Amino acid sequence: MNFLNTLTTRKLALAGFLICVGLIGFALYLEHYQNLEPCPLCMLQRLCYFALGGVFLVAAIHGPGPIGSRIYGGLAFIVAATGAGCSTRHVWLQWNPPDFNACTPDLFFQLRQYPWLRVIERALRATGDCAKVDWTLLGLSIAEWSLIWFVLLALLAATIFIRAKSVKRSH
Repeated sequence: MNFLNTLTTRKLALAGFLICVGLIGFALYLEHYQNLEPCPLCMLQRLCYFALGGVFLVAAIHGPGPIGSRIYGGLAFIVAATGAGCSTRHVWLQWNPPDFNACTPDLFFQLRQYPWLRVIERALRATGDCAKVDWTLLGLSIAEWSLIWFVLLALLAATIFIRAKSVKRSH
């Protein structure tokens, strides 16, 4: 039996969920043990990982048939693409830092003070902290790693979506 044929939607979704949990766990480690404060775009990416992990978790628990696999795969792809967009903006800010420093208040303060759409708009326009590279691994910043992971997770979601017609409901 071919290994790829044994990969059900449930197994693929579980892998996606575990990857998201690992990435969020690593972000929390960097924040709480390495004292790296997340910028607004980091927080938006973290929210995307939470949402993406949630979609993958529900899909893994559900073990859907073809229609459900397409729905979960499509939803996961949209969330991963949104995260990739935030990461791309973050990478762009790091490669093209603004000429001025404009620090913004932390995300939770902003959520108490402004409507959530305005907070997202402000985060996407954020400068200052978002342009700063505090940590690298193999020469890549956190934002660059995040972009890579969102692209990989989008490919995983696309795989779930594309394979949906050959999926048998797993129990």
